[in-house]
Amino acid sequence: MRRESLLAALGAIGLVACAWAVPWLKFVLTIALAKGIAVLGILLLLRAGQVSFGHSMFLALGAYTVAFLAPSAPEVLLLLPLAGLLGAGLGLVLGLFLVRYRDIFFGMLNLAFAMVMYSLLEKLYALTKGTDGIRVARLTFAGLEPDRPTQEWIMFGIALGLAIGFGLLVRFYLASPMGRALAGIKTRETRLEFMGVPARRVLLAAYVLSALMGGVGGALIGMTTRHVTPQLAYWTSSGELVFIAILGGAGSALGPFLGATAFELVRVYAAAAVADAWQMILGGVLLVVILFAPGGIWGILARRRQA
Repeated sequence: MRRESLLAALGAIGLVACAWAVPWLKFVLTIALAKGIAVLGILLLLRAGQVSFGHSMFLALGAYTVAFLAPSAPEVLLLLPLAGLLGAGLGLVLGLFLVRYRDIFFGMLNLAFAMVMYSLLEKLYALTKGTDGIRVARLTFAGLEPDRPTQEWIMFGIALGLAIGFGLLVRFYLASPMGRALAGIKTRETRLEFMGVPARRVLLAAYVLSALMGGVGGALIGMTTRHVTPQLAYWTSSGELVFIAILGGAGSALGPFLGATAFELVRVYAAAAVADAWQMILGGVLLVVILFAPGGIWGILARRRQA
């Protein structure tokens, strides 16, 4: 725990230093932190041996919550918890049905729900403006409306603070009896039931928590980009989250943030260097990780620390 806390502190200092040295990186790093928060939810599900191929629907819900409510309630400190609560509510409703299934059925049903949301966001043009998206209105922070550079720093600080908070929450959750029961679902679910632990309730609690973090991550993305489109709910967005989970590694709560930061930086620089082939570069990075570092970036750091 001390070592992970030290690495987390060094990582936070490194992100702040990068944002200060290269101002335009604030935007990229804020998006990376927001996606890392969403990937923390996938980490919980992976601990139970399940993977969601449709987790982007919670990103879209959080982002559209901001887009719809910002004109009448532009306060960031109100929109963020509201987006998280709506994400948790949707997670509870869907989770009551999804926790009955396992493995590929669980993953594909999540994908199906996400594509239903994508279709609704695209077709309900009068409400969502379709693929044109919605421009997010100006936001306030504790009643104040700062200028653009100050607002970027505030969003970066909020994202970093939430990343640390949710990271600690997930770290303690996985060490709790509920978190250890998730590992039991992956290995011997029947034995877990014989011990009197309801596996569905354990998985439902993890799914609701993951949906809450997805909603908060989506709200941060909407507030940072200031433009929300149905693309956030598309299956490729869910694929990005799974990609980040594999890249960062599921061995620690730090993995999602390591993976998200590496993913966004590789994508930005690859798109700048090879505009027509950046997807191939990302795919190559994923193949290298799977073949030579199946534990992800966190696995590499853990092996070096042990050595």
